[in-house]
Amino acid sequence: MIAIRRALIGAALIVFMPASARADTVADFYRGKTIELLIGGASGGGYDLAGRTVANHIGRHIPGNPGIVVRNMPGATSLIMTNHLYNVARRDGTVIGMPTSNIPLEQRLKVISPDGANVRFEIERFGWIGTPVQEPQITWVWHTAPARNVEDLRNNAIRMGATTSSADNYVLPSIVNQLVGTRMQVVTGYIGQNEINLAVERGEVQGNNTGLSNITVNKADWLRDGKVRILLQYGTERLPGLPNVPTAIELAQAEADRALLRFYAVKFSMARPIMAPPDVPAERLAALRAAFDATMKDRQFLEEAQRIGLDLSPLGGEGIATLIRQVQATPQDVVDRLRELLASAARPK
Repeated sequence: MIAIRRALIGAALIVFMPASARADTVADFYRGKTIELLIGGASGGGYDLAGRTVANHIGRHIPGNPGIVVRNMPGATSLIMTNHLYNVARRDGTVIGMPTSNIPLEQRLKVISPDGANVRFEIERFGWIGTPVQEPQITWVWHTAPARNVEDLRNNAIRMGATTSSADNYVLPSIVNQLVGTRMQVVTGYIGQNEINLAVERGEVQGNNTGLSNITVNKADWLRDGKVRILLQYGTERLPGLPNVPTAIELAQAEADRALLRFYAVKFSMARPIMAPPDVPAERLAALRAAFDATMKDRQFLEEAQRIGLDLSPLGGEGIATLIRQVQATPQDVVDRLRELLASAARPK
């Protein structure tokens, strides 16, 4: 009883401790330390670019100004990194991670690990810090492809490049084929976006499903020169920059289909999520969230992001936590139907 009483008193002291005192405590902890940012993607990719850009600046806004080091931990669509962060990494606020946007849905959807055996985490227990980017996916085709609109995608078989069957560049056309009646033929096996782009230029494939910035930033000359056409977008509503491009959700005829697409579209609102492992002390998680929010307004960070073409649309940690609760609350029949569609798309034809 004495031990319990002492623990309750200690907790109460933290809650009622003045904010300045809590900040001093956090500063004392972080001063002279280094925070490790684990990135669940390969060096040089979109996740790596976003993660390293944040890492270059966030330390200035964390009390105690710790150093930040980045460590790439790719593999299994970042499942390896996520399991490590949950089960192995220190839970004191000195290790954080950036998984792929597939991870927030994986516990429910089981795309990467179909039997769930390799999902060794509870997604709602992570401490969400923020995402610098909210980015919908798009369907684009090369200018020589026989497709200028969605109706053409229904009438013509268009070859789309993809990496693996668990990636969005495979998942999205597979879903839309079944719900909207398009005839995209997905060719997997490419290492990454650069290889798909080269395959399009060589005529091996005719298009791709990818994050919007992979075209608007990385291949802005293609848009400028009319080499590509954007035919579909996968957010919950049309982007202001793409007012004439329909969303997959609005093309779906049945409400059950629209619910399925809305569930999957949640991930695009947290395209580059940063999280802490469970049980990080509350005052340190709050400091990391505040530091992320401050970084998103930092002049030096904004200048670097503009220089490298990182299109920012940040969402804070509590916003991501709300989306995670939304994912977890999605009715099981919606999730099961999406899994069935994906399984059907993966079966040999």
